Amino acid sequence: MKNFKNLLFVALFFISATVLGQTKITGVIVDDTNQPMPSASILEKGTTNGTQTDFDGNFTLTTKSNSGVLVISYIGYKSKEVSFSSSKTNLGTIKLFMDENSLEEVVIVGKGVIDLAGGRKTPVAVSTIKAAEIQKKVGTQDVTMTLVNTPSIYVAGQAGGFGDSRISVRGFDQTNTAFLLNGQPINGMEDGRMYWSNWSGVNDIASAIQIQRGLGASKLAISSVGGTMNFVTKTTDKQEGGYFYAGTANDSYLKTTVSYNTGMNDNGWGTSVMLSHWQGEGYNNGTKGQGQTYFISFGYKPNDNHNFNFLITGAPQWHDQNFTKSISTYLDNGFKYNNNFGFYQGQYLTERRNFYHKPVLNLNWDYTISDDTSLSTVLYASFGRGGGTGNRGRRVRTADGLIDYDAIYANNAATGGDGNFGNDAYITRASMNLHSWYGVVSNLETKISENVTWNVGTDLRTYYGTHFRQVENFHGLTSWTEDRSLRDDTDNRVGPSVSVTATESMNANPWEATFSTMSEDQRIDYDNSERISYGGLFTQLEYADETVSAFFQGSVSNQSHQRFDRYDYQEEFEESEKINNFGYNIKAGLGFKLSDNSNYYFNTGYYSRQPYHDNIFNQFTNAVNPSSQNEKIFGLEMGYNYRSEKFSANVNLYSTSWRDRVDGFSDVDPTTGVVTITQTTGQNQYHMGVEVDFIANITDNFRLKGFTSIGDWKYKGELTTLVFDEDRNQIGAASTVDVDGINVGDAAQFTAGLGFDYSILDNLSIDADYRFYDNLFANVSPTQGQLQLPSYNITDAGVSYTFNLKNDKSLDFRANVNNVFDARYISELSSANQATSNSTLYKGIDVSNRGYFGLGRTWNASVRYNF
Repeated sequence: MKNFKNLLFVALFFISATVLGQTKITGVIVDDTNQPMPSASILEKGTTNGTQTDFDGNFTLTTKSNSGVLVISYIGYKSKEVSFSSSKTNLGTIKLFMDENSLEEVVIVGKGVIDLAGGRKTPVAVSTIKAAEIQKKVGTQDVTMTLVNTPSIYVAGQAGGFGDSRISVRGFDQTNTAFLLNGQPINGMEDGRMYWSNWSGVNDIASAIQIQRGLGASKLAISSVGGTMNFVTKTTDKQEGGYFYAGTANDSYLKTTVSYNTGMNDNGWGTSVMLSHWQGEGYNNGTKGQGQTYFISFGYKPNDNHNFNFLITGAPQWHDQNFTKSISTYLDNGFKYNNNFGFYQGQYLTERRNFYHKPVLNLNWDYTISDDTSLSTVLYASFGRGGGTGNRGRRVRTADGLIDYDAIYANNAATGGDGNFGNDAYITRASMNLHSWYGVVSNLETKISENVTWNVGTDLRTYYGTHFRQVENFHGLTSWTEDRSLRDDTDNRVGPSVSVTATESMNANPWEATFSTMSEDQRIDYDNSERISYGGLFTQLEYADETVSAFFQGSVSNQSHQRFDRYDYQEEFEESEKINNFGYNIKAGLGFKLSDNSNYYFNTGYYSRQPYHDNIFNQFTNAVNPSSQNEKIFGLEMGYNYRSEKFSANVNLYSTSWRDRVDGFSDVDPTTGVVTITQTTGQNQYHMGVEVDFIANITDNFRLKGFTSIGDWKYKGELTTLVFDEDRNQIGAASTVDVDGINVGDAAQFTAGLGFDYSILDNLSIDADYRFYDNLFANVSPTQGQLQLPSYNITDAGVSYTFNLKNDKSLDFRANVNNVFDARYISELSSANQATSNSTLYKGIDVSNRGYFGLGRTWNASVRYNF
């Protein structure tokens, strides 16, 4: 009995000590502008016990002792240590400040070359979107929509499907903005394009998105005209935890996500895993979609000098599309109308489906060589597989304009099974795009003196892409046959006529495309590849003291291009000549600290940028475009920044001259179906403008934010135009066109926005954003003149609520209502552009031309369980 009493006494003692040693700590984390910092990390020092802030920067943490220190950190900000005790449990408002030199301490993965602004003390025009803001605002939209409240950023849709958005920066399309994933370039190597459906998982895995407009602070040998956008992915945190997310939205949209992080063990190892699935019917008719996202990250920190992280991520998806038609079609049938799909025996089928899977692998290594020197390196690889479907052969439509698959199957049955262009047969073909991409980016930084820092880096990449067509659906046929003649070394079709008969098909599914083993003899229409290799060197020298900063930055690069055509050429002429292009850029700038709250900067830069592969071989043959040459870009920027506890603002002015641009676009006559390809050389543009944005903390609970950008973007001088038919035969002679003073289209030249965040209660907040767009011109070649589209406005609103549970767990609820506006106009403009419609939206516009201009509303709601 005595022993039992002793054991009971000891047990009660430890239980009491444990309970008495626990303390519930609360507080609010804000940045240097008093803006709440969602998902900031709070870690009890010396333990793995931690939590994260909610949407409004609030946190509650039950500590393991009644006194100690909390380590508070956030990506791109200096970590802060705050003491707590049983007599000091409410820590109040804790402010974090930007860290110019490193990422948050809590991240195991090294900085690599993710190159957040702040690596250079001379300011740039930059905006950073944090992880919680991404989750809060994106809803069912592409990750690009998180940038809509940023000056000089224009985002809109283009094909009415999931992942079909486009983005412009200062009037330059996304082929002229550099996009990076943890410092890895991800623009298409052939043409610089971005296909956001391939990156649909970025909104799940991003810790932050930073857009540097204009010259920027990029430590790469790249020449971006509009700016640089960097997606910084989530990494392996030191603390254990995770979350489960479920969301729903309009048009039967459903999404589920689960994420778990092991935390870092005593040996320095940690793992993070995130899996997500989404599906929906799509906002427009016939725009269904489905996809997954996976993210696996392994972090290892063997000591204070080395950081390693390996990650693999991908977002396999398919989504059906809606391409532009004559405006009158939308007026007659509604803005959601889509005639790219139909039914066979009552079953839904589509002619236009995009499907793709692009796994990305990164290995980051950060090496702290000494107190003054560090080396950051990322090795990367990606493997893209997929494509897009369309028609080949004779299409039949129903009376209401949809594709009549019942009639198509009947026509195919009448051919006896073998289809070709001469017997009214029809197949759905898939235009396939495959690539393998490997690269390394590395940067060495050393502090020469107290005020001088030197960076030197390299950027090496090699890319092999393959493009061909194959059968996706025979629709009852057993084979499809095509004939063509072969080209010789003069690119003329003089060789023997050959036939190809395809008997195999592959479903438009990203997973099937990833592991497809279909043989090359099943390829139809075209089959070609390209090898693109790139090598660049970068250097930067910066001086900075208490009041003045100055920098000089330069880079050189060489690109080599070669094309291989296995389909259209005789075997001995399949390989093109190898083309090498040298490019360079230089930047310089000055910054002045006017006071503790404000500074001024001036930057300038000149780029000699190599043409893209598709502008070198721009006739879809091995013939080299004799007009291709380096594009010349000259930029000037100046700005003023002000920071205080209650108010912060930025004012930026820019001027960008872009000369010797090579461009091209294809078009289809909606009546005859005839395809024409227009190419322009010697195109010059001049973009200038002013950008203003601000944040005002009116009270502790109410924050007001706004922005405006005023641009003046015009073509200059003359350009030369060539027109080709679908078989790349030149139509007519080259012509010179005066385009001086014509406005650059496809992005609104005037934008303005105003928004607010209001905390009604500690765990309940509402927010809303209003945006206005004007001076939006048609997206056509400058040779076709210009047409100004109507101004429009958009309002988004949302509400957030956090329900705190025991043991620092929580439930986050979020609901959004978004107005969506897709403004797109592509046409062969008539000389007069007479008004043929009384519609308010289309007043003054020839509705026989092609375009899309639709207003609608979407909603989404979600719940997230943090554990």
